[in-house]
Amino acid sequence: MKLYYSPGACSLSPHIALHEAGLAFEAIPAPTKTHKLPDGTDFYTINPLGYVPYLTLDDGRSLHEGPAIVQYIADQVPAKQLAPANGTYERYKLQEWLTFIGTELHKTFSPLFVPGTPEATKTASVDRIHNRLKWVEGELAGKQYLMGDQFTVADGYLFTVTNWGQYVGVDLSVYPNLVAYRARVAARPAVQAAMKAEGLLK
Repeated sequence: MKLYYSPGACSLSPHIALHEAGLAFEAIPAPTKTHKLPDGTDFYTINPLGYVPYLTLDDGRSLHEGPAIVQYIADQVPAKQLAPANGTYERYKLQEWLTFIGTELHKTFSPLFVPGTPEATKTASVDRIHNRLKWVEGELAGKQYLMGDQFTVADGYLFTVTNWGQYVGVDLSVYPNLVAYRARVAARPAVQAAMKAEGLLK
């Protein structure tokens, strides 16, 4: 497998999942600003959408949406319990979390990274993020991870997205449960391996 990623972007989530799964893969930088791969290839010739994450399988098939990619990865190694079994209530709760993170947090952070975004839009985005994080804070009470005591691919995604707060002025320190949760996730060897690979840790 090949994972195309941009350092620190949402592709860190499947990068973490691949390390957690222990699967063999090649990580290829595809910077979102230049869309040029290390060998000079135009990323658009590989993924017409031009964004990351993008996962290509050994048989030539591909996936290009983070929540789908991380579930695919999890299902390759069910013994790792990175996702509950398909068809169970718990699996739908995982999908609920992945959808929430993607639509309510990830997409709300996006305008904060776009040059020229009006200040009023940025303020509204930050307010919305805090509104959603207050709810997450409550959901994390008494839990090690989003689904309970078991780390899942949803945790890698939430960790990735909340990591952006430090770059755009979203103060997470007001959420003690979230801060403690992020510290637990950050301490996982697979998370550290993925972050080091992307140059986010020395």
